[in-house]
Amino acid sequence: MGKISSLVKNIHYSIWIGLLTLLFVTTVYPAVAQTKFKFYYSDVGVVYLAQNLNGSKTTPSEPKITNDALILLEQGRRLYDGGQFSSAIALWEQSLKNFEAQGDRLQVALTLSYLSNAYQELGKWEEAKSAIAQSLNLLQTQRDAATLAQVLNAQGSLLLAMGQTEAALDTWKQAEKAYASSSDEIGKLGSLINQAQALQTLGLYRRAKISLEQLNAQLQTFPDTNLKVSGLRSLGVVLQVVGDLTQSQQVLEQSLAIAQKLNIYSEINASLFSLANTLRTLHNPEEALKNYQKLADNAINPTTKLQAHINQFSLLVETKQKEAAELLLPQIHSELENISPSRLAVYSRVNLAINILKLGYQGEVTTERLPLALRGAQSQISQPQDIARILAKAIEQARILKDARAESYALGELGYLYEQTQQWEAAEELTKQALAIAQSINANDIFARWEGQLGEILKQKGDIPNAIAAYTQAVNSLQSLRSDLVAINRDVQFSFRENIEPVYRQLVGLLLESNPSQNNLKQAREVIEALQLAELDNFFRESCLDVKQKQIDQLDPEAAVIYPIILADRLEVILSLPGQHLQHYATKLRESDTEKTLEQLLESLNPFFSSQERLRLSEQVYSWLIQPAETQLSKSQIKTLVFVLDGLLRNLPMSALYDGKQYLIEKYNIAVAPGLQLIAPRGGSVPLNVSLTQRRTKILAGGITEARQGFSALPGVGFEVSQIASEVPSKVFINQNFTETNLQKQLNATSFPIVHLATHGQFSSRADSTFILMWDGKINVKEFENLLRSREQASFNPIELLVLSACQTATGDKRATLGLAGVAVRSGARSTLATLWSVQDESTAKLMGQFYQQLLQGQSKAKALRQAQLTLLKQPKYSHPFYWAPFILLGSWL
Repeated sequence: MGKISSLVKNIHYSIWIGLLTLLFVTTVYPAVAQTKFKFYYSDVGVVYLAQNLNGSKTTPSEPKITNDALILLEQGRRLYDGGQFSSAIALWEQSLKNFEAQGDRLQVALTLSYLSNAYQELGKWEEAKSAIAQSLNLLQTQRDAATLAQVLNAQGSLLLAMGQTEAALDTWKQAEKAYASSSDEIGKLGSLINQAQALQTLGLYRRAKISLEQLNAQLQTFPDTNLKVSGLRSLGVVLQVVGDLTQSQQVLEQSLAIAQKLNIYSEINASLFSLANTLRTLHNPEEALKNYQKLADNAINPTTKLQAHINQFSLLVETKQKEAAELLLPQIHSELENISPSRLAVYSRVNLAINILKLGYQGEVTTERLPLALRGAQSQISQPQDIARILAKAIEQARILKDARAESYALGELGYLYEQTQQWEAAEELTKQALAIAQSINANDIFARWEGQLGEILKQKGDIPNAIAAYTQAVNSLQSLRSDLVAINRDVQFSFRENIEPVYRQLVGLLLESNPSQNNLKQAREVIEALQLAELDNFFRESCLDVKQKQIDQLDPEAAVIYPIILADRLEVILSLPGQHLQHYATKLRESDTEKTLEQLLESLNPFFSSQERLRLSEQVYSWLIQPAETQLSKSQIKTLVFVLDGLLRNLPMSALYDGKQYLIEKYNIAVAPGLQLIAPRGGSVPLNVSLTQRRTKILAGGITEARQGFSALPGVGFEVSQIASEVPSKVFINQNFTETNLQKQLNATSFPIVHLATHGQFSSRADSTFILMWDGKINVKEFENLLRSREQASFNPIELLVLSACQTATGDKRATLGLAGVAVRSGARSTLATLWSVQDESTAKLMGQFYQQLLQGQSKAKALRQAQLTLLKQPKYSHPFYWAPFILLGSWL
């Protein structure tokens, strides 16, 4: 069986317990409603009712409540918690009739809110909206703060699921006030957590973080009780969701410690499970596995034991511990057979099946039709037909539950199994069934997933036009879901490289096959730019980048844009020349061979590496990217090359490519962009083509010369900054004065077109590992963005040029330049000059001096950088690319 790529290759999930009761998170695209905390808040009322049955607490409508109605509510809650939503609806509808007969408007309103939640789970949006509308209408005539708060929380969940995030945020603020007026601290805290999630979804990361920090501080004042345990756990989970993983671990460890101190069995298990999930996300599989094992060993509840074993199994598969994973299979299989039908049971089977497939079982599914696969499961799971039986059982249970979303998941994964065994007709049929169900319940997230899978199946069948149509629909769906996809921590929600990126690449590959038309070339370029944007969204976990399509000749009639993209079987390049049709060329290369050459070239840029080998590798990459376009570049009198780079190419300085006689920098000005749509920053009144000499140039320059916080000294920074100050009017602050507070104060006081920071920093593929070093600490990329953008409040123009002269990409991180691109795009600067690796102080100072001299003479940024690099290149001491090549210009090159 050949290697077949597909949109989804795995599902793993986390089960969140506690205040959230039962909440399912997968690495595929969960519905937004599933990722918000509606269970906890709607269940507050149920908790009150259950307590009232024991005479321990009353509800606002106690005199009118019958025991039958209460029992139905409680039974429905248990079914709902167990993922049996249709059964829960049936009981709550009976309970609703009882309350209506009693004339109890408050309990009718509350029950309707429960029904709305259950309808949402089943994708019955009209029913969910109707139930909430009826509930709120009843509360207009008979207001009760406690009931209103719970109904408002349910409404917020519904609004969020429908993409109305701002309305959801406003609704949760109302719920917070209602909870406060009813003295319900647990409900109030819950609403605040919901609001933080909504802020994150809106891209307001800083506000969300501040809100969560305030919540944590508030919880610390609580006594060590069950409430504090649950509250800390809920906070820990949402911190994991928004990506504050270290704080999530700390909060969850505190929750676990208090639960152990109080010896509350259920809370210990719940906190242990959430902590294991966070440790897993923190790439600490050993500790995560230990916690899953502790939970499985201690669990009395069969469902809890199954949850622990399923997560343990998927993590063992993920970390390639095949033998240990196989040892768990019989136990998991036995546990699945003894669990009642529920969404948990369905998803557990799907999860198990996909992870078994990932272990490497191959062959053909011998059950040609689904009904044959439904005849039972064997005790041993070793062949595709056994995997098919597991998925078929999941489909059967989803249908019993009338859970369309779960059925779509199971059907789609069965289609994926048939795809992997190259049984294309069955794969297509099952995938289309999954698609139809997803579309019927407006589940656009999984709809995008199955569209991508269908595209791959059609491609393998040779139906290229329909494959392109399917992939195009998948990409369009992913684009429309930007905020939903990135609001959740990427490691919890999905694997970008496995689940999202292949869809874009497969579409580009199909569009560029044989002799592509201009329409196909234009669409391919748009997809490449969309992929660049999606990667930055994924990096920041936010989709708040402003984008505007731009034509190259609108920016610079002497610049060409080169779009290389690495595909599984070839390296494709699209060339965009001003005023001309797009051009295209390709080199037949396996992806592994391409990446191997690029890695070797990067290693060869070390001065201790063989120069002969370096030049050979550099010439090889030049022949892929530039040589086919040499004639056109010359005819078009191109002076600047702008690269929109892909994959490992982003780690390489294009200036060091070699044509056999010269380096590329000796022929062209060079710049890098995440895409033309991200060239211009937000705000500002100065046009892009206005040079720095046409403005009153001032530089804010700062840095660190001494060893600080474990980082080595940078003695050359003093000379570098003083040299800049001798060339251009500058405000300089060094060492103890180089603090976050001082930087912000200076930025807010004066409009500096250039900000030059000579300090340690690191670019990483993770936002939380991308930082700039100040004297008093590290500034994370998100904090750095807010620091720079605070100047916009003073109505200053955007920073024209941000220089980061001593930063470097994280060692061993193949996608580290995402951090560099992230800083460049989100800083608000028109251009960013940075280094791919740390460079000698003396050579950096010389290059920077030349660079600013050229700028003051009226040269464009790209040309100024080129002249500065050539100055070093011509000096024998610094002629090696190690000294001049790592400096790259991102953004506007003008």
